[in-house]
Amino acid sequence: MTNRSGIFPTFFLSGFECSTFLWKEGQRRDLCEETQHRRHALEDYQILRSLGIAVAREGIPWPMVDRGGRYDFSSIDPMIAAMRETKVMPIWDLCHYGYPDGLDPFSEEFTQRFAAYCRAAAQYVSARLPGPYYFTPINEITFFAFSGGEWGWIAPYRKTRTDREALRLALCKASIAGVKAIREILPESRMVHVDPLVEVVAPPDRPDLIDDAARETHVDTFLAWDILYGKEHPELGGAPDILDIVGANNYSFGQMEYREQGPHAALEPGHAGIEPLCVLLQRIWERYRRPMVIGETSGMGKGRPEWLRDVMEESLAAVNQGMDLHGVCLFPAVDMPDWHTGEWLHNGICDLVDGDGSLKRIPHQPYVDELRRWQKELNRSTELDDDPFSDPVELQDVIDAARRLKPQPDQNWH
Repeated sequence: MTNRSGIFPTFFLSGFECSTFLWKEGQRRDLCEETQHRRHALEDYQILRSLGIAVAREGIPWPMVDRGGRYDFSSIDPMIAAMRETKVMPIWDLCHYGYPDGLDPFSEEFTQRFAAYCRAAAQYVSARLPGPYYFTPINEITFFAFSGGEWGWIAPYRKTRTDREALRLALCKASIAGVKAIREILPESRMVHVDPLVEVVAPPDRPDLIDDAARETHVDTFLAWDILYGKEHPELGGAPDILDIVGANNYSFGQMEYREQGPHAALEPGHAGIEPLCVLLQRIWERYRRPMVIGETSGMGKGRPEWLRDVMEESLAAVNQGMDLHGVCLFPAVDMPDWHTGEWLHNGICDLVDGDGSLKRIPHQPYVDELRRWQKELNRSTELDDDPFSDPVELQDVIDAARRLKPQPDQNWH
């Protein structure tokens, strides 16, 4: 059997929360500042290196970089320096819910400025880091459209389904333009387009909502990816190579009971409507047949190691059904605050503990131990050598592990 190298140097990826949205009352949030990631960039990347993780999702803060056509990328210099020292490669996230003040996301100017910014970002990072190069132009287009277009959480603070659909289309248009701009500078660059895995069911006493729930599960979940692929709105220029790598973000609250107003309610463990993760992954694989990663996933608190075990078993069950899986991103590497309450979520590989104003990074050891177990199951390194790029993931190792372990999809996996 011919061996086939994976896309990335390590199977396990990680990343750092980097949202820069305008929050409900109009204040700009900067999650890199709130987690002190810029201040601790070298330490954060050294943690990843010690864990055998050579790939990290990292943000470039568009609202802080773009000064109306002039660019100041100095905010990412600490991360670039850390990457160079640790040899951890980035997947650059170019718009994590935030865009420059005064810019209308429904306008043509939005598309043009985003494309110009993407071109400048590609020039900046490629002059300072060796390739290969990976980008996520706009993070979670579908969730962005809900939170800014229908729920009013973040700018542009709209609150109707019509606005949500219009915002999604505008973000897809900008994302496609961004991909093309990046590839003017870096023709061989790869794109990782992430969006949440979703399963929505109607409340048991509301059979009249079954069709609405099914639409969100089987249409809305995929529409942004469909547009990027060129299946829908082909006039925007989508194509399979634009979609490129599909990043499926997986959290327990992605399986929900339908609500007519506001966010849906997360299903409780044991709910009959829960679908195995393997089933959700197979829906995406059958639809696009593109390389896939779990773009984000994490459990909470003491449940983190069990969550990783379940995600790996379900993912390998999907590999046994033919899915082309290239990695699992344990996100975030360090803890992050709940957007609404500010309380730490305890969902990172490391918890954050205040130490006289400096947030100490404390690894959650049971989570680390479970990661180590899976690295060994997949025949992967548990720490990085001097050149992580010299030995990319051998996908046959992943396939062999799936065949040997024979995991079965579990309806109550979460």
